[in-house]
Amino acid sequence: MADGWPRYVLYVITDPSLSRGRYHMEIARAALEGGADAVQIRDKSSPAYNLGLVTAEIQPLARKFGAALLVNDRVDVALLAGADGAHVGQDDLPAREARRLLPRPRLIGVSAGSREEALRAERDGADYVGVGPVFATATKPDAGEPLGLERLARIAASVAIPVVAIGGITIDNIARVFEAGAGGAAVVSAVVSAEDIAAAARALKRRIAEARGSATVAGSHPREPR
Repeated sequence: MADGWPRYVLYVITDPSLSRGRYHMEIARAALEGGADAVQIRDKSSPAYNLGLVTAEIQPLARKFGAALLVNDRVDVALLAGADGAHVGQDDLPAREARRLLPRPRLIGVSAGSREEALRAERDGADYVGVGPVFATATKPDAGEPLGLERLARIAASVAIPVVAIGGITIDNIARVFEAGAGGAAVVSAVVSAEDIAAAARALKRRIAEARGSATVAGSHPREPR
């Protein structure tokens, strides 16, 4: 596993329903080739057995690229398949219990839509919080109303762990989430729905480097504390 969550700035979430018929391995490979620092396997329709096979297949590839591989919701799959971590929502296994199953250095991410949820996730052992939706998004119909950049900034300032912005992030607005204090940006359709996944990821990494004022982001993955 790559050492330390704070190095990850571009976080790509796979979703076969949005990927033009491409499955997890093809999406992950192209995203990693384009510079993704972390990949999350998200597939609500697949049984645990299939997700385990997919995760075990992709993990060595992620490690080769120095990236982290996480599984959405399924802490059990992450544990058994040897993933670098898992990401849980507010209605999934509580972060405290997820941390018991996946002790560090494995990663636990928690979705948070408020300062209170972010602080609780931090207390319960999360390595990062995924905050959103920042902008309006059609990718996740139950995501709720957009938080906006001001609330993102307040949440980012309230916790010591990294905040990964998510929801409606595109090449045109990704710089704004870093300006608001996010340490990373999670994208779905902006990458997996692109005709050329690797090129889309590469373009986002360039925009992130510009936003953070450091051309080295695309290469050695430096990262501020938050």
